[in-house]
Amino acid sequence: MGFWDNLKDSVSHMNNSLHNKVSQFKNADFANGAMAMCALVAAADGTIDQSERQKTAALIMANDMLKVFPAAELRDKFDFYCDKLSKDFDFGKIEAIQAISKLKKKEDQARAVIQVGIIIGGADGNFDPSEKKAVREACNAVGINPADFDL
Repeated sequence: MGFWDNLKDSVSHMNNSLHNKVSQFKNADFANGAMAMCALVAAADGTIDQSERQKTAALIMANDMLKVFPAAELRDKFDFYCDKLSKDFDFGKIEAIQAISKLKKKEDQARAVIQVGIIIGGADGNFDPSEKKAVREACNAVGINPADFDL
């Protein structure tokens, strides 16, 4: 089995696992962390163009595991973090990482947010180095070893 097949299977497994967990995590910190993670992955190369933003937003809205949250709420949170990253990437990144780090004492939720980032990063079949770096930084923010996710 090739690398992409392994990645696809891994993402599928994480998606199924995460779907079972997300309903337990229906709270503002988890929603903020998940949308901050999605925005970080979308802007991982330092910029976020409109088409990338729209594709990521569509993935979020189509994802069954995030349907426990109102779509408008997720869209607003995602747009908030994207806007921050677009206006000033470095400060936006700090704010997004801070939102994710609020889950540090909630390991299950932190791991679920990391999985969301991996799913979003791998959704196009190319989990590129800048996206992996963003997810590794999120891992560090919540005190999880990136190697746990093969990063």
